[in-house]
Amino acid sequence: MPIEYTIKKFKDKDMILIEFNIPGGVLDIKELEDVVNSAPEVEGDKGICISGRGPIWLYGALLHKYHYAKWLATYEPRKNACVVVASHDKSKRVGDLIPLEE
Repeated sequence: MPIEYTIKKFKDKDMILIEFNIPGGVLDIKELEDVVNSAPEVEGDKGICISGRGPIWLYGALLHKYHYAKWLATYEPRKNACVVVASHDKSKRVGDLIPLEE
């Protein structure tokens, strides 16, 4: 498997964090379909934040896979927060920050 996924759920946040790791740091475009298909299935009644070091095309494909979620975000390490990039929930707007301090 060219990519590893971990899922983190929060007691106090209406969010699931999906982190990915690319062993060796390189992913071939030819692997994209398999990598996205192997991404974990998660419920859509919460927001989903994607985190990991990877190419923008991987982020685009993963965000599309999870389009059914309440809202979608990507992790911003400089803020230790998730930045909402799409939303079906009126309480979350594009550009909102969801802090991850624990």
